[in-house]
Amino acid sequence: MSGTPDPLWEIVCSLHRLQTTRGRWAYADWYRATREALAGTALGAAVRRLLVPIAPRALYFPDSLTPHESAEGLDKGLAAFVDTPPARISREVGMLARLSGSPSWAPRLVERGTRETLANALRAYYEAVIAPHHDRIHAAVAGERALWARQTLDTGIDGLLTGLSPTMRWRAPVLHVDYVEDRDLYLDGRGLRLVPSYFCWQSPISVADNALPPVLVYPLHDSRQPAAADAADAPLAALLGRTRAAALRSLVLGATTSELARVLGVSPSTATHHTNVLRDAGLITSRRWHNIVLHTLTPLGVALLRRTPAAPSGSSATNAEFQP
Repeated sequence: MSGTPDPLWEIVCSLHRLQTTRGRWAYADWYRATREALAGTALGAAVRRLLVPIAPRALYFPDSLTPHESAEGLDKGLAAFVDTPPARISREVGMLARLSGSPSWAPRLVERGTRETLANALRAYYEAVIAPHHDRIHAAVAGERALWARQTLDTGIDGLLTGLSPTMRWRAPVLHVDYVEDRDLYLDGRGLRLVPSYFCWQSPISVADNALPPVLVYPLHDSRQPAAADAADAPLAALLGRTRAAALRSLVLGATTSELARVLGVSPSTATHHTNVLRDAGLITSRRWHNIVLHTLTPLGVALLRRTPAAPSGSSATNAEFQP
């Protein structure tokens, strides 16, 4: 499982968030900031003319936009995209045209210069609307990794795959995934890279080409809350104080002191003060590992936060199967 956000998958998924109102409440502050950052700018025009058309929220977008090398960072991912063989680009642009519709300029992506132009637009978009939220996104993904690391230690791989997401069901040896189309993917011993994504909403995503390294991008596990606290949070804030209540809620997935400080927007020493108070009250437990301290909720802390979950919305997704 990836321990850090994959920048190109986050770019594509965030572009999808701009193209729909579904789940916008979960990204309301990001959406407002992004609209302000792009309004009336050359980058905003590039997003509309280049990025959204080539990465539509549709049945298909080119796999070359999310290369495996992106796991090593934005620079490696964009370099891999620019180096994609023209023959593969031509195939993917043709598939985009057939399945989702492609912009008139897309066939020119076989030219390296056009790919470099698109890569520059992707980088500018990342720096303008994703990098400013770096700490929050990294903390959320790190929390996801901590959650499933503990789950794997407690229950093994079977337990991890069983609880990974409501949209996935593990029936050994097959992982069934609610997906936009019916398909079977045979791993053939290649393994499956699991990529938790901050901007992926509800439905997992994978690459279309079964010959590529298998990857499954999926939404974070119940980790996003509405940007503004609702009325139901008022009693908790009255009891603990607003910042300490936010700290407790941020530890649903577990977090280190530095991660908590980034999420709360406070100094590490202030975050340590809040965790000391929460630990003394029996709401969290802390464990040191090397030079970090990981904080997690106690059963009492979980009970304090527990509320009736919203009913899941209906879905027309079909099924995908990942088979060893």
